Amino acid sequence: MDLHSALAWPFFEPRHRELAAGIEAWCRENLSHVAHDDVDATCRALVRELGSAGWLKYGVGGVAYGGHGDTIDTRAVCLLRETLAKHSGLADFALAMQGLGSGAISLGGTHEQKSRYLPRVANGTAIAAFALSEPEAGSDVAAMSLSAREDGDFYVLDGDKTWISNGGIADFYVVFARTGEAPGARGITAFIVDADTPGLEIAERIDVIAPHPLARLHFAGARVPRSQMLGAPGEGFKLAMRTLDIFRTSVAAASLGFARHAMAEGLSRASSRKMFGQTLGDFQLTQAKLAQMALTIDSSALLVYRAAWLRDQGENVTREAAMAKWHASEGAQQVIDAAVQLYGGMGVQSGTAVEMLYREIRALRIYEGATEVQQLIVGRDLLKAHAAELAKDAAK
Repeated sequence: MDLHSALAWPFFEPRHRELAAGIEAWCRENLSHVAHDDVDATCRALVRELGSAGWLKYGVGGVAYGGHGDTIDTRAVCLLRETLAKHSGLADFALAMQGLGSGAISLGGTHEQKSRYLPRVANGTAIAAFALSEPEAGSDVAAMSLSAREDGDFYVLDGDKTWISNGGIADFYVVFARTGEAPGARGITAFIVDADTPGLEIAERIDVIAPHPLARLHFAGARVPRSQMLGAPGEGFKLAMRTLDIFRTSVAAASLGFARHAMAEGLSRASSRKMFGQTLGDFQLTQAKLAQMALTIDSSALLVYRAAWLRDQGENVTREAAMAKWHASEGAQQVIDAAVQLYGGMGVQSGTAVEMLYREIRALRIYEGATEVQQLIVGRDLLKAHAAELAKDAAK
């Protein structure tokens, strides 16, 4: 089932169908060729173009701050990411990192903070970044060590962040640091740090298999005004998790977009490749492979848009978002691998569509919570719900 057919599901409203048609038309017109020779320049250009076209406003909460609505429409963000990923991994990255980088401001920022940053994110004139991971604190966020100590009307930040998307090209970073109000996750606070803050430097640019702007940030006595704190002291971890609950589902949607592209490539190959007097698609093994690809895509779509719909109804979707991200990213890897296999030697030739998809999908199984972390989230949530049911029954 393609996205057009899926839009008939009750998860969607007419505005979502209109949005899906609009972004598809825009992608066909503007993303026929996205250069990868200068990734920084391309990402900057894509942010400007996405902002000018009005797509970035869907990742910003609050009409008064440049957003499309008063809250972030998770289904809209997922539809945008699915479609962009189907056409260009770098375009999907550009949109996603704007939303992730500013999401905490939409959720927890003051009027002044929202007014200063969000309109520029929405129109593509400022590039945002989300700085959570550290060299020794990736999946285990509570283990972070970057410190922020009070000094009058300032906080002084010391330490490192790494694997930061848009690192090196961002105009500002939402940075999570240990302020020590309590042990572990309860002692973390969020700050908005402008890229030109003295004491913040790009310590290292990081190259990965699918080129994206990534960097390690180093903070050495970086003085950040107290007015740049996001939310209350010690509430940063909760704010980070609320942000990830929105955009983790959209990672699953991007995975779905990559898988749909791979499916289209696989069908094209199976229909046109001549072998032993027939086409590749005439073989039952090929038909079984295509059937499995389709099953994986449709089941992923159901999980993605269930999670997005529930979040838009105001539900807590930690478990559902984790399931969607886990299944869709792992499933997309399988679908893309199957497409590569259908292409044979051409499937691993540098620059072919399926080879590029193979490199694009791999990181999605890791960032915003690796698959193993999603499994832990789901398992712990199931046990918590079970214990609550037992307690409820005992109280009767």
